[in-house]
Amino acid sequence: MRIARFAKGDGVAYGVVEGESGQPQTVEELYGHPFGIDPSGVRLTGNRYPLAEVRLLAPVLPSKVVAVGKNYAGHVREMGSAEVPAEPALVIATPGAEPVAVDGYAAALLLDGWALLGRPSLRAAEETLRRWLNAAALVRPAGSVVVLAEASLPAVQALVRWDPVGFAERELAERAELGFPPAVRMAAVTGPSTAVAEFVGSAALPDRAEILGPIPAEIGGPTGPNGAEPDPEPAERALIRIPRTDGLALARALHAAQAARSARKDGAPVRVQLDPAEVA
Repeated sequence: MRIARFAKGDGVAYGVVEGESGQPQTVEELYGHPFGIDPSGVRLTGNRYPLAEVRLLAPVLPSKVVAVGKNYAGHVREMGSAEVPAEPALVIATPGAEPVAVDGYAAALLLDGWALLGRPSLRAAEETLRRWLNAAALVRPAGSVVVLAEASLPAVQALVRWDPVGFAERELAERAELGFPPAVRMAAVTGPSTAVAEFVGSAALPDRAEILGPIPAEIGGPTGPNGAEPDPEPAERALIRIPRTDGLALARALHAAQAARSARKDGAPVRVQLDPAEVA
């Protein structure tokens, strides 16, 4: 997990950086101080920003900094080697950037399960399991893997049993029962409440489209020292659900509605996402 301290507008916050190197990355805002006296109060706020639109700051303002060398794959290559040496060493790495160790690691400690599984994302559990399995695969056959998370959670059980197929089957069955992607196609329309209502009302949606909501949505920036100024109009998110066979028709209808708004130069921004990870 990569935790960053960043500025957005006049506010400063901590957040979790998501996304692989070389691809668009985002930062998910955290409430509280992850390095404070009581980290148990830290939680995700649901606000997410493109990494390119925030200003990264020093992660902490400490009196002392202790660093660990060769703690990610790119750093190992920068130091002229392709693998972590065979002699005993402590390696601290972010998910997806773990260097390969000669003969595998003796043990792996998977931290921050609460933060990974608690993200407001439809794919939080499957993404967490993928990261855990990738890290565990670097441990030698006789090694140990310890995960800091509630043992009864499906993702933890899938890791313990090394059963990603069973986890995927269960996840798909639950999403089909609830009517979530990938069992159906879904679109999220987010923006000021009036703009969302006008967009959904003007779109020539297919007959079998089902509109869910709207519900309140968080699209503001980090809270400033004296609190952020409230938007003049609350933000909302409407979800449009449709059978998979009508997915292309839905995409065309939304594209046409967005093109029409652009041609009219409507001022209020509306964000449209197909099969969004966030459905609340």
